[in-house]
Amino acid sequence: MPKTKIYDHAKATAGLKNKFVQQVDKIVWKYKLAPETINLAAGRGVPEIEVLWLMLKTPDLHDDVLRAIDRAIPFPLIFELHFQDKIQVAAAYKRPNDADSAKWVVSDHFKSAWMPDNANRPPIPVALNLAGLYEKLLDPLLPSETGAGEPLSVRVRRAEEIRAKERLLAQINARLAKEKQFNRRIAINAERRALKKELDDLARRNARAGD
Repeated sequence: MPKTKIYDHAKATAGLKNKFVQQVDKIVWKYKLAPETINLAAGRGVPEIEVLWLMLKTPDLHDDVLRAIDRAIPFPLIFELHFQDKIQVAAAYKRPNDADSAKWVVSDHFKSAWMPDNANRPPIPVALNLAGLYEKLLDPLLPSETGAGEPLSVRVRRAEEIRAKERLLAQINARLAKEKQFNRRIAINAERRALKKELDDLARRNARAGD
């Protein structure tokens, strides 16, 4: 699959194109999971699922690359990232925009651990339709602390909230490490404690949701 098609559809900047060049060797459109290929009916918001293989030049792939591909292809996507003799599965939760069904809402991307490319892989999950299959393919990629047994959309929102707070906490820790003034350190520490409490509260809510 030519990278130029992704660039055109995603309106790629020079910086994004550079990430593709440095990190991605080639993109292979490997499988199409659709009513005519696996005999499952289309589900709400999931007319078909595309499986793309990304042959990587480096094990570190920027999420901007995955987001650009997701924006360029108007179907739910499952990525298999290949680097040397290892594979990693990645995907975002993707759904049609409620206000404009021609557009898609794309969540953060979630990834499995790296695994050997010859590892035993589980078969395609049993599902009643493609929407159910899509949820079952995404479910194991979500962090366990988001809580199990709830709708996928709820778990995704929680995972994104946790990630956002963790990024903010890292920024606060960096500020604290650089700050020399005692009064400023006290203020930053208070900010840090409040954010850690929010993360702890989220973890407790998720634990209750999984019970």
